[in-house]
Amino acid sequence: MIRILSASLVLLASAATADVAIDVEAFGESLGGWKKEVVDYELSGSQYRTHKPEITPSPDGGIFLSIRIDHRRGWLASDDHAVLEVTFNADGSVSSAQSTLAIQGRTIASDLIRTSAEAGASLKGAQGAVRIGSNLVADLSSKLLREKIVEAGRVSFPSAVRHNYNLLYKAVRMLPAAPTETGEAEPEEPDPAKPEPAAPAVEIKPYGKVPK
Repeated sequence: MIRILSASLVLLASAATADVAIDVEAFGESLGGWKKEVVDYELSGSQYRTHKPEITPSPDGGIFLSIRIDHRRGWLASDDHAVLEVTFNADGSVSSAQSTLAIQGRTIASDLIRTSAEAGASLKGAQGAVRIGSNLVADLSSKLLREKIVEAGRVSFPSAVRHNYNLLYKAVRMLPAAPTETGEAEPEEPDPAKPEPAAPAVEIKPYGKVPK
């Protein structure tokens, strides 16, 4: 039974895809520490709240991540909201990023910033991630400016998105590669049959006296 259970664990480990992941706990700690599903913090004198990310694995071994960020404006005002979406490649590099702001009933969406010639095709790793993050914030800020929004917490909302983006990248973890060979349960080998003890030889004794 123990041998069969061990073989089942090997099968589960082999079937799991293990390329890149986000250390959600480390990400939360970098913002101040999770309280259930959210973390509250202050940036540039304004209050923000980040929700735990939703993470989906992609077929190529990468991950797609979506995270919600709130601009907390107080009891007498409705909060603003942002959604940050980031796609990571299997090697941990950033493939693309996009963000949407919801302010005063208006939606402000950035372009999809990809790892392209404009977003730093020649840059890899951290440098590529920095370029994508910079282009994302620049695009959001320019579109926010067109809406003539001047409230401090709203003007700095793209910076809060960038803050979360940077900390997410720092929380990327490369997982160990899964075994390439599929483990199989070894069949239980029956104990070798033991030979049955031979019947004792029957000694035939003559009846009566043996003639000489």
